[in-house]
Amino acid sequence: MIETDASNIEIQVSVASSEQNPLELLASASGLSKQKVKDAMAKGAVWLSKNKKKTGTARPIRRKNSKIKEGDQLFLYYNEKVLGETVEMPELVADEGDYSVWNKPYGVWAQGSKWGDHCSIGRLVEQYFDYNRQTYVVHRLDRAASGLMVVAHNKKAAAALSQLFAKREVEKTYQAQIVGRLPESQVTIDKAIDGKPAKSHASELSSDATSSLVEVRIETGRKHQIRKHLASLGCPIVGDRMHGNAEGKDDNLQLKAVKLTFKCPVSDKSKNYSLV
Repeated sequence: MIETDASNIEIQVSVASSEQNPLELLASASGLSKQKVKDAMAKGAVWLSKNKKKTGTARPIRRKNSKIKEGDQLFLYYNEKVLGETVEMPELVADEGDYSVWNKPYGVWAQGSKWGDHCSIGRLVEQYFDYNRQTYVVHRLDRAASGLMVVAHNKKAAAALSQLFAKREVEKTYQAQIVGRLPESQVTIDKAIDGKPAKSHASELSSDATSSLVEVRIETGRKHQIRKHLASLGCPIVGDRMHGNAEGKDDNLQLKAVKLTFKCPVSDKSKNYSLV
């Protein structure tokens, strides 16, 4: 089965024999070169579902000679633009063994998708450690934002850290360059987002004729919370093309996660990571 539009190719192939090769099967079914399919495999855009199970149980396979069996289903999600994306490597801030803390650059995804994971922080961190550690993403940071992210390296640490973020036991501080100035030097924005309570505290750090640098602490973690809250005050973040008036494609969102503070669930010690 092949589904295509102007930019996407989706291929589903049933495996008839364990003697078949996934690279050759997908190249033949899609009409793409073996090199392009191999590149897609390495970047997480080829998935395998065992024994005719639904695609929700599929997992990515990356090797051209990965073992397949009769009844398996292969899926190729090919988007040349997505697969051609490149990003800067995250910078290691702290290696705590069970987890590590990173300075995520603009453009890096918190998680990959069926179209590829080569620009996701989990995959990039795996590469940094030469694939000697598993990675588990325990919280999110917008692709357009930059700054501190925590990545766990085993299931126990991942579960414990995920709970910290879910229970709002992590103090998160951001800095943003905004258009104009806050209505007051310190403001609390208590405005629901998508029908859910959301609260942010913003304070001015510096300003010039056209923009200001502000510090923002959030008590909740709604999607695009800081961007939406600051825009609601009439001072959107510089470079915000979704909630502001930014139009230039080369203007990155000026939002950075600069501090994370929490009690380590492994050592029970207070941890404070800062980029300022």
